Amino acid sequence: MASKKIKIGIAGIGRAGWGMHCPELDHYKDLYEIAAACDIEQDRLDEMTRRYPKCRTYLKYADLLKDPDVELVTVAVRSPDHTEFALEALKAGKYVFLEKPIALNYADAKRLVAASKKYPGKLYCRHNRRFEQSFKHVFEIIRSGILGDVYEIRNTVNSYQRRDDWQAIIECGGGQLNNWGPHIIDHMLQMLESPVAEVWSDLKKVTAVGDAEDHVRIILKGENGRLAEVEISGGVAIPGPSYVVHGTRGTLICENGDIRLKYLDPKQKLEKITASKASPPITGSFGRQDAFKWIRKTIMVEASNPDSEYDIYKYVYNSIRKGEKFPVTIEQAAEVVRITEIVKNRSEFKMPEGNQTKKAARKGSSKK
Repeated sequence: MASKKIKIGIAGIGRAGWGMHCPELDHYKDLYEIAAACDIEQDRLDEMTRRYPKCRTYLKYADLLKDPDVELVTVAVRSPDHTEFALEALKAGKYVFLEKPIALNYADAKRLVAASKKYPGKLYCRHNRRFEQSFKHVFEIIRSGILGDVYEIRNTVNSYQRRDDWQAIIECGGGQLNNWGPHIIDHMLQMLESPVAEVWSDLKKVTAVGDAEDHVRIILKGENGRLAEVEISGGVAIPGPSYVVHGTRGTLICENGDIRLKYLDPKQKLEKITASKASPPITGSFGRQDAFKWIRKTIMVEASNPDSEYDIYKYVYNSIRKGEKFPVTIEQAAEVVRITEIVKNRSEFKMPEGNQTKKAARKGSSKK
């Protein structure tokens, strides 16, 4: 049983279903078989048949769910349909691998949390960048303690583009907050290592041609006092470093596949001193001049675990077939949605009042 392939049905044959999920499943042909696919556009289903001759295709999602051969449903439709598609598949007795964002509001995220308790071990969230090498390596360095007590972290994803597809339209669940946001907010929630105490945010539309935000700034303050800053933008011409981490004994900058470090020699113990109210000398340097023993180095991004974001299907398989714990919990994914909702509701980019998200997308259309 442990070596039995999982037969999978993909709902949504777009840039995510076709361009991400299919290549990843091709990499794990020994673990998975693409048994079926669903989309409202016949030409995309025809492409699936040419690529996978044994793959059955459906124009209606309900028909995919009725396929007795499909054990796991990958939900890669447009964002407003994510929650309902996942709940329908769970009700049909399927395992579910749900694309991000898992929901467009916290109420729906809580419905998914409840469903995961009703159908234990059946729901998996695609926060695949939890396995990204740069995230893992930077987090390993933070936890190593060489930077001292980390008090501030910044995670940046920049580009410059005039995006004009549905991902730029509020009604369709578009905007950088729902697109890149789930990945980067998830990173920061993990690195915060503390429940969130405060949220500051600012959303702007800079270059995208729709009505959704394409520039996101969020600062999360943990109950432990640590700050985690998110910047996601489609309107920045010169990208900043992907990570900047400041600690009481050093700093880390991650950029273009390299990590630059400057930190105090762990062997150097700083003597205890106190500030003086007395007048300082009128000559000489300002402030105290310590003889710091700095360690400077540049290393390649290479986490101790070689897996990348493209290996998430392996973790899904190991959970379903071997009973191993999946690294991303539904509660963690729901917390991302909670933060997203706080940020969205403070901005001008909220969903229109009374607009039911499941009506905002074309039912069954592909994610991208």
